[in-house]
Amino acid sequence: MGDDLPSAAAGDRAATRDRRRQRGDASAQRIIDATIEVIADEGLAAVTMQRIAAKVGSSNALVVFHFGSKDNLFRAVLQFLSDQFELLWDTMVRTPHLPPDQRLLAAIDCAQHFSRQHPNWVSAWVVFGSDRRTLQVDRMISLPNDLTYKTEARDLIADVARTYGYPDIDAETLAESLNYLVQGAWYWDNANPDAVRQGALRKGALMLLSHVFPRHFSADQPD
Repeated sequence: MGDDLPSAAAGDRAATRDRRRQRGDASAQRIIDATIEVIADEGLAAVTMQRIAAKVGSSNALVVFHFGSKDNLFRAVLQFLSDQFELLWDTMVRTPHLPPDQRLLAAIDCAQHFSRQHPNWVSAWVVFGSDRRTLQVDRMISLPNDLTYKTEARDLIADVARTYGYPDIDAETLAESLNYLVQGAWYWDNANPDAVRQGALRKGALMLLSHVFPRHFSADQPD
């Protein structure tokens, strides 16, 4: 019996550390969420450590404890946004059991779903990419994944062409065009939110795809 006591005590300490880590992770996430909201509503200039601390109902010291500086906080926000989009892309697009035309459509739907479900996330992300100070950080964190998504879309386009007999398809240019469409839609919707047309991104992408792959895509395909 006595030999079990050290093991039990070690287990209790491990459980305590795990609970502390979970509380710390939750606290850091609340700070990230509050920062996204401020950026989406008011821009980067409105973000201060004091402002974010007040928004989450904590001390300035806690924000500094988690992130150290505003630049580190911005990096954490960008990493969070990038990670969340990749999780959605993994779920919707990296689905090898589906045929390539369905996966290509899912790549478009992924961008539309992300912006519909999380408009503040997209707004904050656009702001980061539009500001000279944070653009370089955005490029470091977001661009590698963005290039990967474009490459995967290009490979899906080539797979659709090869599988269904569409010769002479310029997969690289079509993938780049779809990327322009997605990025442009996000920027335009953020710049002109009162004129947002739900589904315009998907319809525009389908119009483009229907010209290249008329037997497999239609501008009127339902969601």
